[in-house]
This record gives sequence, structure tokens and C-alpha cells, in this order.
Amino acid sequence: MSKKALILSVFCVVFYFGIPKVKAQSTTNLKTQTLIKPPYLKVGDTVAIVAPSGILKNREAEINRAKKLLQSWGLHAVVGKHVFSQANHFAGTDDERCEDLQKVLDDPSISAIWCARGGYGTVRILDKLNFSKFKAHPKWLIGYSDITALHNAIHNLGVESIHAMMCASLTADQTDLDQTIETFKKALFGDSLSYHLDASQYNQEGVVTAPLVGGNLTMLHTMLGSKTSIDTSGKILFIEEIGEYKYHIDRMLQSLKRAGYFDQCAGVVVGDMTKLKKNTTLWGTSVEQLILDALSDYDFPIAFNMPSGHEDDNRALILGRTVELTVSKNGSTLNFKSE
Repeated sequence: MSKKALILSVFCVVFYFGIPKVKAQSTTNLKTQTLIKPPYLKVGDTVAIVAPSGILKNREAEINRAKKLLQSWGLHAVVGKHVFSQANHFAGTDDERCEDLQKVLDDPSISAIWCARGGYGTVRILDKLNFSKFKAHPKWLIGYSDITALHNAIHNLGVESIHAMMCASLTADQTDLDQTIETFKKALFGDSLSYHLDASQYNQEGVVTAPLVGGNLTMLHTMLGSKTSIDTSGKILFIEEIGEYKYHIDRMLQSLKRAGYFDQCAGVVVGDMTKLKKNTTLWGTSVEQLILDALSDYDFPIAFNMPSGHEDDNRALILGRTVELTVSKNGSTLNFKSE
């Protein structure tokens, strides 16, 4: 074939099929990267309590209980300057909440950052934060719900974090908090974590070993399209939710699906779906069946009944840590690797 004919052939192929698209590569390949594990806590370490989200009106008792709990473990507790500040919906203005969080991110004497409560507000300060000193001296970030925004940001820095109880959980009645508190302590001090999940007819069976990521479904959905959206490729996604209509849950799952969130996902663990609202037009199925229907194109394992989320029994999860997930109709196991 002459050179002229070859060029003409290539032109025709490109014209007909279009220029092939090359998938953009992330600057950090988290699928193969081992995440940084901040130092586990030891007696004498200091934990900072901050409030990056909702207002803590009349919650001094809970913060005092949180301080006493940490002290009972031999830890020191410091409380952010603006924890009890009030600015409409929030625990202080955006600048005040950012100031408290930035201070403890930067302070190398702080071994862990414990969020006082969730609610809403973290996303408003997320892009104001500078993580350069945190990357030099990583520490544990603890919280759930709205704190998922921070978990995402920290995961994308290549650092593990802890999805666990917050200070506001320590109400006067702690009847059902034994496992919540025990697993939180285990995660902080580096003891082994392993869970057996109750049986579910909705479980999609399988076995997979992969890093665990995720958190609150609304917050994962909120992060889409931003630099703090997480890459779920080769990872097990944990989701939980509170106070939503079923059709809202389906809409968020459909949005994640259309964005490719589940295309290379290794598995899904479903936590508590709490206080679901009833719409005037009923959805027609259980929330479990809703989730299965939304993920029907995928054959990865799906485990229900993880006791983690907005219930009193809120077991700690180390996000970014590799876990072995075994799912059957008779129950599931989630074992964290002691890397």
C-alpha cells in the first residue's frame, strides 16, 4: 500500500469511528496504593474535639461525657474554641469552624480529631482547609454522617480514617452503646476488628478482599463531580442513610450508577437505613429490594445488616483499610486486615 493510500485509510477510519477516547488517570492510583495508617493511640495521647457541622445547642453534657470517656482510656481531651459557637444552623460561622479544624489538622501534638456531631456544614468549609501539615503528620479523623465529606478528602490524600460514633452519641441513656463504644476504642488503639452480620434474604453472595470506603449516601452523592469524590474501583463501598424517602435513595443510587461509581466496584456493604420517610405515593418494595434493583447490573457481593450508621449500635469501620467480605444468605462476615 502506498503512503498516500495508507494516510487516506487512517483518515477514513478516524472519520467513521471518531478519535478514540483515553480515560483520564488519577494522579494517585489508590487501587494499588497502600494507604497511610496514622499511629494508633496510646495512653497519654491527645484527642481534639471539634464541630465542623451542625450546631451544638444545649449539648454541653454530651461533650463532657466524651471528655470523661477519653480520660478513662488514659487520653487527654481538648475542645475546640468554637465548638459551642452558634451561627444559625451551624456550630459557628464557616470561618470559625474552619479555624478550629485547621488548628488541629496542623498541630502535631494532636493524635486524633473527634467530631462532635454531624448534621450539615462540612462541605461548606472543605475547600478552605489546607492539608499539607496533616499529610506530614497524619492523625485519625473520627465521625460519620456529614463527616463523610472529610473522610472522602482524607481518603484521596491516601490516609485511613475512622467511621465511628461522635460525641453527641453520648446521651444520658447509653443502654445500647456498649458495642459502639467498644469498637470505637478498638479502632483507635489498634485492636482487631471483625464483624458478623445477620442473615438477609437480600444478600448477594460472594467473597472479596478489598479496601473499604464510603459513608453516608447523601454525602457521597454530594461529592460527585468534585475533587473529593472517591474512586471506588477495586474497592468495597459502604453506604448508610437517615431520614430520606425511598425514591430519594433510588435517585442517588441511579446518579452514582450513571457516573460510573459501581462499574469497577468490588462489593457493597449496606448499613442502617434509618427513619425512612413515607411518600404519599408508596415506593412498593423494601429499601433492600430497592438497592438490589438499582445494582442489578452488577454481580459483586452485596451484604445487608451492617450495624453502622445512625442507630445507637454504630460499629466502627476503618475506611481505607483492606477487609475480607464473605456474603451468604445465612449471614456475612467483615474482617479487617491488620496491615
